[in-house]
Amino acid sequence: MPNPHVPSTLLTRHGEALDFFGERVHAVRPDQWDAPTPCTDWSVRDLVNHLTVEQLWVAPLVRERRTSEEVGDAFAGDVLGDDPIAVWDRAAAESRAAFLEQGAMDRTVHLSFGPTPVPAYCSQMVSDLVVHAWDLSRAIGADERLPRDLVDFAVREVTPYADSLSGTGLFAAPVKAPADADEQTKLLAMVGREA
Repeated sequence: MPNPHVPSTLLTRHGEALDFFGERVHAVRPDQWDAPTPCTDWSVRDLVNHLTVEQLWVAPLVRERRTSEEVGDAFAGDVLGDDPIAVWDRAAAESRAAFLEQGAMDRTVHLSFGPTPVPAYCSQMVSDLVVHAWDLSRAIGADERLPRDLVDFAVREVTPYADSLSGTGLFAAPVKAPADADEQTKLLAMVGREA
């Protein structure tokens, strides 16, 4: 049962983001796993692996209350094996269950950059899923339109630290969005993508 002090919208958005990205994973054709993505050095497989690994981290950090140092390199490299879709599905289900667990949203996780409240960690995960769902959609030729609720959530999450993202080395520098840009275009521009 979700914590009554945490807006249920956070857990709702997390489930929606997992489902939306998962729909795109299920749409990847066998001949598309090596295709390029908007993430400069990543193929479709690399991108799906990245998001799968992110989900695999959730249970050890949230449910087991282990630190990132204790988990170490357990999820290093390619975790997708011979059945990437099935591995994604399992990782997504485990992530979802860990965040929904009684008391989970009251906890603090210990990430590489320090202690972080679980709701903040979950919010970051939602935004990453949303942005990378667009990347995956573009890479495989799927509909690139993101659900409005997820876009609005990600814009609110990313805006406060958008200017520092490129400094992490994980995001391209922001690009200028047209004056009449919609929210999705603004979100993508903040994370260095041109729609």
